[in-house]
Amino acid sequence: MPVHAVRIDTDGRTSPVDLPEDTAGLRSALRGHLGGIPEQAVYHQRSLLWVHGDGQGTGLAPNLTAWALASAWRRTPLPYQFYGAVVVTGGDGDGASTLLDDDLAGHAHTVAATVQSTMAAWRRRPPASTDAAVSELLAYVVRDVRDLS
Repeated sequence: MPVHAVRIDTDGRTSPVDLPEDTAGLRSALRGHLGGIPEQAVYHQRSLLWVHGDGQGTGLAPNLTAWALASAWRRTPLPYQFYGAVVVTGGDGDGASTLLDDDLAGHAHTVAATVQSTMAAWRRRPPASTDAAVSELLAYVVRDVRDLS
């Protein structure tokens, strides 16, 4: 059975992906999605975020949606960005990828929609500062994640 996951692109689009279960196949598929060596990060106890191992160094674009999702799960703004596409899988607590639960996939899709609508609103009414923007966006996405849980 494939591992169902969500890919988050730098433009904020999310898409479902199926990944192989075996370790070699999974890492190969992740390399293809991320464009480089995959590294895993844990921001929610039931999921893994797979990121490009050197996305910033290779000049990939920041991924605001993935940052917002991880920040919402942690309930605090992360002091760093993710670069390039990010793949979200389920996690078994021991570092192995599993099926992504429907509620967590819902978080990814909802946060992506919130980031898009917030960015559109900011084009009409820019935030007063970067700190104000971070606070506003984090408030929205934390609410989204809480309301879906």
